[in-house]
Amino acid sequence: MLNPQGSLARNSKHLSPVIASQPSVPLDPLAETRVILSTHAKPHATRAIVQVITVLALLFAAFSLMYISLELSVVVTLALAIPTAGLLVRTFALMHDCAHGSFLPWRRINSALGVATGLLTWTPFAYWRSEHTLHHSASGDLDRRGVGSIHTITVREYLARGKMARLRYRIYRHPAFLLGLGPLYILFGQRLTPKKGVMADRRIGSIWATNAAIVCLLTAAWIFLGPKSIFLVYLPSLYLAASLGIGLFYIQHQFEEAYWEPHATWDFTAAALEGSSHFKLPRILRWCTGNIGLHHVHHWAPRIPNYRLQTCHDENPIFHRAPVVTLSRSFGLFQLALWDEDRRRLIRFNEIRTPTRCSA
Repeated sequence: MLNPQGSLARNSKHLSPVIASQPSVPLDPLAETRVILSTHAKPHATRAIVQVITVLALLFAAFSLMYISLELSVVVTLALAIPTAGLLVRTFALMHDCAHGSFLPWRRINSALGVATGLLTWTPFAYWRSEHTLHHSASGDLDRRGVGSIHTITVREYLARGKMARLRYRIYRHPAFLLGLGPLYILFGQRLTPKKGVMADRRIGSIWATNAAIVCLLTAAWIFLGPKSIFLVYLPSLYLAASLGIGLFYIQHQFEEAYWEPHATWDFTAAALEGSSHFKLPRILRWCTGNIGLHHVHHWAPRIPNYRLQTCHDENPIFHRAPVVTLSRSFGLFQLALWDEDRRRLIRFNEIRTPTRCSA
């Protein structure tokens, strides 16, 4: 199978028989891949510009409405943070496409828009782009965990840990921690520079430039609009958007039948089609998330912009075999915590098969 990033995927014989044996999969994957990419993996300037204008205008209107509502009731203001957070998630989706160079046909304008939308969501664009590229290149690889993903360990690794290490992992995987404290990483963690790594040396400037721009933005808001504009309008919306984003990212890769393989047998195509969910959402949520629920299509070909993902999925049966997650099912996925090597699925803590589980 072809790696749509541009090279042949290794070890394609390890692709799940459920997908590899489907009669709807083309007999000539290489030729079919080229057709799909030539049709869908290209930006459309008009559609992209309309998206930018629409999203940023709605976001500005939402913030303005929240600010005006401060004169009526703080409760109303905080309630309005919910749709505003949805618009911030949509803004992040624009930045995400810019990071892949798929949104606009002009490289420099793509990057400039990525920096601007990254500022609105407190994301250092260049550094985040580098980390996100690593996520795409290693998703589902047991030997390359740790960059741009929800940290996941195996049952054997968990059982080999001491009591305190197990407790720390249990706390980290608890939904209250991921969704409640996780957004603090967006607000504060991304303000700090990494301590090591070549990527950190190359992209460290984007972190400090973003930090400086955030300080200027907050200072201007404080002077001209007052502290309430920060603490009751902007920060609650941003915090909720970050929580929604973490939850969305979790569901896209954390489900029972997810794909995990050691590096020696890891396969790009299998990781994309089996390790990324098709998260079926209502229309309004599909819009807010930039169709990223079609995550299997996105991981298979990151150069396909958000406004082409649905058509690409609908027209190509190879994508119809991806694991499907519905909104009602998604809430239960937050109990999953460990990759079971023997059963080859993600499990909950209470599903560990060991006589020592009571000591965990």
